[in-house]
Amino acid sequence: MPTAMCLLKGPVVSGWVKFYQECESRPVAIEYEITGLSSGKHGFHIHTFGDTSNGCISAGPHYNPFGKTHGGSNDINRHVGDLGNIIATGGTCKGTFTDNVISLLNCQYSIVGRTVVVHADEDDLGKGGHEDSLTTGHAGARIACGVIGWIN
Repeated sequence: MPTAMCLLKGPVVSGWVKFYQECESRPVAIEYEITGLSSGKHGFHIHTFGDTSNGCISAGPHYNPFGKTHGGSNDINRHVGDLGNIIATGGTCKGTFTDNVISLLNCQYSIVGRTVVVHADEDDLGKGGHEDSLTTGHAGARIACGVIGWIN
């Protein structure tokens, strides 16, 4: 099965994220393990550029090829890169989920070569009413990131 992965690195936070997709018409399965997080929810997004040369800020905005506003992973109106929140307990976060919007295999809109970013705060899923809710989910600082690449 086609598989891509990124290694997340930040000053305190580190981990990995794997993406699996059987074929272009199937959802992407996402598996992750991240350490060094404060307890609670953290915004989890795919950003536009595969660039971490100046830290996570180089990754640019959320991946949004269709020009939509920010939303939750189950919302119709969302950025392609909006994956919602991950939840850490005791500094660690581990889990799996699927997403029907992102793709590894659609050449025009593939997430391969883009950057996964973990944020310091909870993503309000575009519903928080903050100035940046509809662009970033008011998820706070970028605390770890890594570029997605093929592993098989």
